[in-house]
Amino acid sequence: MNKTLETVIIGSGPGGYVAAIRAAQLGQKVTVIERNDIGGTCLNVGCIPSKALLHVAHDLHKAHGNKDLGIKTGSVEFDFATAQKWKNNRVVKKLRLGVTGLLKKNGVEVISASASFKNANTLILSTDTGSEEVSFKHCIIAAGSSPIVLPFLPKSEHILDSTGLLNIETLPKRLAIVGAGYIGSELAQAFAMMGSEVTLIEGTDRILPGFESDISGLVKKAFEGLGMKMLTSAKLMKVEEKNNELHLFIEGHNEPLVVDKLMISVGRKANTQALGLDKAGVKVSDKGLIEINEQGQTSVKNIYAIGDVVAGLALAHKASYEAKIVAEVISGHKSVIDYKAMPAVCYTTPEVATTGLTLEEAKKAGYTAKQSTFPMVANSRTTANGGGEGFVRIVFDEKTQLVLGAQIVGEQAGEMITVLTTAIETSLTVEDIALTIFPHPSLSEAIMDNAELAMGYPIHL
Repeated sequence: MNKTLETVIIGSGPGGYVAAIRAAQLGQKVTVIERNDIGGTCLNVGCIPSKALLHVAHDLHKAHGNKDLGIKTGSVEFDFATAQKWKNNRVVKKLRLGVTGLLKKNGVEVISASASFKNANTLILSTDTGSEEVSFKHCIIAAGSSPIVLPFLPKSEHILDSTGLLNIETLPKRLAIVGAGYIGSELAQAFAMMGSEVTLIEGTDRILPGFESDISGLVKKAFEGLGMKMLTSAKLMKVEEKNNELHLFIEGHNEPLVVDKLMISVGRKANTQALGLDKAGVKVSDKGLIEINEQGQTSVKNIYAIGDVVAGLALAHKASYEAKIVAEVISGHKSVIDYKAMPAVCYTTPEVATTGLTLEEAKKAGYTAKQSTFPMVANSRTTANGGGEGFVRIVFDEKTQLVLGAQIVGEQAGEMITVLTTAIETSLTVEDIALTIFPHPSLSEAIMDNAELAMGYPIHL
């Protein structure tokens, strides 16, 4: 007879492993099916290793000194291979072992295999040595996503996705990146700081097209300061490999761009194609995303889905949030996915963070929306840290003063955005924030200053 599992989770990324731990805490007997390393894309080949390399890049950049601060250094040596070894062993491996330990501590069984549905109650688990069938009471699909591949590109060891670039052994002299979204922009800046000649190629009219134009404009200025080249409204037409080099033919450019490595970062697609969802009766949208209700439940009552395989931003923390909700629902709790604001951060320098609604989105939603913008150059801690450009912007409803959204550009933007996400989730007004005491001098003080600006009595502006 087939083995019967209580709660089975497909995938062990920030959605899968969090769902497993929360479900186990609630008394469920949990099994995780993972075909690759524990931790999924985010931990192994995405969020974590990319931030580790950004840390390396920033430390290297600082090592060259700052004459304005009186810091002068001699020659600086950089061993890229050592940096990669540190990233893999001291960061990724350490965190992977940590997640593995948490699963074990919570009594979660882990099976190394690929999973596909035979029907609404049975999975086929496949390995290199064969396959077996297991039945389940509940299933959570947390299979994540994969980079989109451009079909016209030739097969070449020099053409990489983000996973490949994060794991190269030698620093490329000339690097081109197609796609200037979150991933493309972060890695472009990291490799530029580490010494590569970087060209960003973006099909829309600006880098970071998911952000407002004044935000992407500040990041573009910083990129130009590093000597990076940016080709916007540009389309890659063809790639030829000659003498161990790549020749990139770009629409509207007479001469090909010659590089050593090319990274493609034009988006990601949900890992739903090989799951056999049709055999289980799970409905999927035209874009390959699994349809769910407010409890994460699919069209099949005992099958749930979270993270990149469902609609919404493909963010690790979104997957983790949905994971906890679904684990509670399976345990009989009346939990629903009901967030008001989903923060998003791009870890470039300057750092960029958003949450809630933009001004345009708030107006479309029917609010009498306004926004106030406080420049970070007026923030004492920013000035003391040697920074300047950037801002805190708050979108609020003029009638109720409720905070509806925010955008931050500058140092530690990704940390500061949590204050405003909390404000939205707890229905705070700009007056509530203005009356909150922030430490001085601090970067977050700019949030209070902005709230005072919104109220009409700014102190530091």
